[in-house]
Amino acid sequence: MPIPVHALAHRPLTVEAVAELIALPTAPRTPDDVDTFDAVEAEMRQRGWSWQHELVTDSYRTGHGHLLYTEGESPFGDPEARHFLVFGELYPVDPEEDEDEDSMANGRWLYDFMDSWQQLPGWTGRRPATDQDCEAVLAQAAQAVTEHLGRAPERTALSAESLAMGPALTHRVWRTDTHALVLGPAPDNLPYGYLTHLRLSYTPLSCGPELPPADDEDGLTEWISAHVDW
Repeated sequence: MPIPVHALAHRPLTVEAVAELIALPTAPRTPDDVDTFDAVEAEMRQRGWSWQHELVTDSYRTGHGHLLYTEGESPFGDPEARHFLVFGELYPVDPEEDEDEDSMANGRWLYDFMDSWQQLPGWTGRRPATDQDCEAVLAQAAQAVTEHLGRAPERTALSAESLAMGPALTHRVWRTDTHALVLGPAPDNLPYGYLTHLRLSYTPLSCGPELPPADDEDGLTEWISAHVDW
């Protein structure tokens, strides 16, 4: 039976957006004699990126219309940094709270934040929505990753409560020689942790190179958490 969510906003993930994300750690680094901020600004202009500070603190809106946040002063040329690409946002229903204007988790005031996501260029929304709508967005994104890498995910599992609020949604895991790609729901710490990102994380395998056995659900949850916790 479908599980309701208050609202869903998203912009489809494309093969080109996946390719750009995976290439970020190998982009040219800022020379020591060049101001990092100026170098980032120049690279952003070349790529058609812009700053975005309202929906995700200190993030970027990429030329493909998704939101990226990353570790460090620059998203370019740092193989040790973790990169997170947000292509969807959902407002889960909290079944333990009433739905009224004064409710924190289910209150109508949170629709204002969802409006801001839905109004991003190229984004669409659905209100109300269900977990199946969210899964359809994740499945489309997974197809883009699979098409770029040329292979299906190595692991697929439903998200645990410790990884994100809302209904259990599918996490998918791929690995390159140096990095892990994790596609699935993730916490949005603003506002107050009530919303949930749908995102693609690209993080160094040094966080945990070996995947646990396929039947070790708790181990996989810990592995995912080690790579995607912000």
